Amino acid sequence: MNFRMTTYILGLLLAFEGAFMAVPVLTAAVYHEPELLLFAVTALLCLAAGFLLSRFKPKTKRLFARDGFLIVALSWILLSLVGALPFYISGCIPRFVDAVFETVSGFTTTGASILHTLEGMPKCMLMWRSFTHWVGGMGVLVFIMALLPIAGGQNMYLMKAESPGPSVSKLVPRVRKTAMLLYVIYFVMTVLEIALLLIGGMPAFDAINISFATAGTGGFSCDPAGMPYNPFCINVITVFMIMFGVNFTCYFLFLQRRFRDGFTEELKIYLGIIVFAIVTITLDVRHLPMFSGTGEALMHSSFTVGSLMTTTGFATVDFNLWPEYSRTLLVLLMFVGACAGSTGGGIKVSRCIIFFKSMHNELRIMTHPRQVKTLKMDGHPIELDVIRSVSAYFACYILIYVVSMLVLSFDQLDLTTNFTATVATLDNIGPGLNLVGPTSNYDVFSTASKCMLIFNMLAGRLELFPIVLLLSPATWKK
Repeated sequence: MNFRMTTYILGLLLAFEGAFMAVPVLTAAVYHEPELLLFAVTALLCLAAGFLLSRFKPKTKRLFARDGFLIVALSWILLSLVGALPFYISGCIPRFVDAVFETVSGFTTTGASILHTLEGMPKCMLMWRSFTHWVGGMGVLVFIMALLPIAGGQNMYLMKAESPGPSVSKLVPRVRKTAMLLYVIYFVMTVLEIALLLIGGMPAFDAINISFATAGTGGFSCDPAGMPYNPFCINVITVFMIMFGVNFTCYFLFLQRRFRDGFTEELKIYLGIIVFAIVTITLDVRHLPMFSGTGEALMHSSFTVGSLMTTTGFATVDFNLWPEYSRTLLVLLMFVGACAGSTGGGIKVSRCIIFFKSMHNELRIMTHPRQVKTLKMDGHPIELDVIRSVSAYFACYILIYVVSMLVLSFDQLDLTTNFTATVATLDNIGPGLNLVGPTSNYDVFSTASKCMLIFNMLAGRLELFPIVLLLSPATWKK
C-alpha cells in the first residue's frame, strides 16, 4: 500500500480540521467565552501538524481500492480523536473515552450522547458539537476532494469508501467536480433551512445548530429542553430531515429537469414507507394523553418518523411511551434507514430493495431452474458486483450486531436497551428505547461497552468494510 500517500492525506485532514475549528473560535468570540483560546491553540496545532505531514508529497499518487478503505478509516479515527480534545481539555467532558464517544457520535452523525444535561455548556462547545454533524454528513474527504485534487485519478476509491450506499457513481466525469456539486447542494439546503427557521422565530444560534444537525442527519440538540420550538419550526425540521435523507443524485437530476430520472425506484419506496409509517402511527397514538388531538399527533408522528427513518435522532416527545405497534415500527425504520447517497444512515433503502429482489429471484429459480432473469432497478440491470457486495454487507452487519450484543450483555442491562443501543449506533440513529430512549443517554454503559459502540458508530458511517478491513493483517502489507 502507499504509506506516504496515506500520511499525506492524513496531514491534509488535520489541516482542514484545524480550519473547521474557526467556527467554534468565532462563536466563542461572539459570546466572549474563555474557551476561545483552547480552540485557537488546538486549531493551530492541527494546522502545524497537518503542514508537516503533508509537506513531503508522495512520489506517486497511485491508490488501490485497499488504500482508499484504509485512508478513509484512519482519517475518521484521527478526526474523532483530535476533535475530542476541546471537550476533554476544557473539562466539559471529564473522561477522554466519553469525549471520544461524543465526538465520534458527532462526526458519524449518530447523535448518541453521554451528557446528562446541556445546562452550563459553553456555546462554542455546543456549536462544535453540532458542526461535527455538518462536516461528517457529506464526508470530510469528499469536502477535501471538492477543493483539492488529492489523489489524481484515484479519487473515486476514496469517495466509494466514504459515501453511503451499495454503489457510488459520478454525477459528472470528474470526481472532484462531483464532490463540489454535492457540497454546493448540501450547503444551499443548509442555508435555506437556517433562513426558514429564522423566519419561524427560532433564535439565530439555535437555527444554525439545528440546521447543522439536520443537514448531517445527526440529531444533537443545543437546548437543554430538547426541541422547545413552535409548530412551524418543527414542521420545517421534519421536511428537511426527510429531504436530507434523499439521494443527492436525485437533486442533481431535478436541477437538470430530468424529473423522470430523478424519481427513482428507491425514492418512491422511501417516500412510500414514510407516508405509511406516519399514517399508521398517527392512528395508533392519537388517543394518548400527551396529544391534544389528531393534528398534534400527526405533527409529532411525522417528526418522529422523519427523524428515525433518516437516522437524524431528534425527538419532540418521548416515543418510548408509545404503544407497542408504534415502537416496533420505529425500530424497523431504524434498520431500513435513508436512501443511498444521502447524509442518512441505516442499511439504506436501495440495499433492502436489492436484497428482496435477490431473494425473490432465488425463489423463482427454485421453482423454475431453467429460467434466467436479470435483476433490474430503474430499468437498468443490477451488476453482479453490487449484488455480491449487498450480500456481504448483510453478513458483516449481522456479525457485528451479534458481537456487539454479546459485549453489551456484560453490563447486565435489559435486552431492549442493548438491542436498540446496538441498532441506534450501528445505523447512526442516536436514541433507542428504555435506558437509551429519547430522554436518556448512553452514560449507563461501561467503558468497554462504550468502546464497542464507538466502533459501531464508525463502522455504520463508513458502511462497515473500511473499519473491518483495519482488523485484517493483509490490509497493512506493502
